[in-house]
Amino acid sequence: MALLKKIALITGTFFALHVQAASVWKVTSENKQIFIGGTMHVLTAEDYPLPKEYDQAYQASDKLVFETDMKAVTSPEFAQQLMSKMMYSDGTTLDKVLKPSTYKALLEHLAARGLPIQNFVNFKPSLLAISLSMIELKLIGLSSEGVDAYYSNLASKQNKAQLWLESPDQQIQFLMDLGQGDEDKMIEYTLKDIKKMPDMIEKLRLAWRAGDMQTMTDISIKEFKTDYPQIYQDLLVTRNNNWLPEIESMLKTPATEFILVGAMHLAGPDSVLTKLKAKGYKIEKL
Repeated sequence: MALLKKIALITGTFFALHVQAASVWKVTSENKQIFIGGTMHVLTAEDYPLPKEYDQAYQASDKLVFETDMKAVTSPEFAQQLMSKMMYSDGTTLDKVLKPSTYKALLEHLAARGLPIQNFVNFKPSLLAISLSMIELKLIGLSSEGVDAYYSNLASKQNKAQLWLESPDQQIQFLMDLGQGDEDKMIEYTLKDIKKMPDMIEKLRLAWRAGDMQTMTDISIKEFKTDYPQIYQDLLVTRNNNWLPEIESMLKTPATEFILVGAMHLAGPDSVLTKLKAKGYKIEKL
């Protein structure tokens, strides 16, 4: 889940059979409750069915709230717009953007996987980081739809209202801005993360299914925050801060919302759950 999928976040039937808890919380104010669930944006087929707590929150909710408009971001139009803004169109190439040492490490990584640099040479570093991560996730077997896509599709079939915390245009702008001025750090982080991905993803999926935010923090937050503070700030902290007023406003409306965001937004000292608890809301894990 380097970058986007850490944006997430993130073997086998062990998890589905032996881990019973889940990353779903009830948040309560004086007069209202909502649910917040941590998602993995890509999963394996063996992760289904999802832990029962997700369905409990889904059934108890009137509306689903995602990071962004799930229908829009899965459309061909969005993909075309994203690619047009995240690829260089002025003749710039990656070898002109990255330091020689970073570019050399990239070439070695691509060569080890039989991927030609020509396929990526016009990618902006943020798109490159996303692409490398997605390729690696597929190689280790994570290719099924994630929690957010699953519940968005279910809600569409059942005509349940869907809202979002960021518009598709905001998502594109966020991805365009990600790592700007720190492009080498972002690619270095992604390549480093990929090397650890098979073992790390397995541990993250176990922590996610158990709702074990401390383990998720230990595995993925602490080093990330220390080694890449600006990317950590852009990817998690700023967005969590932007979401907080919207989530608080939901605690004042009659409807019951089930908010689904990447599990890393719920882990660590800067998480949405930590910020809500600090404001006096009651947080209970289902």
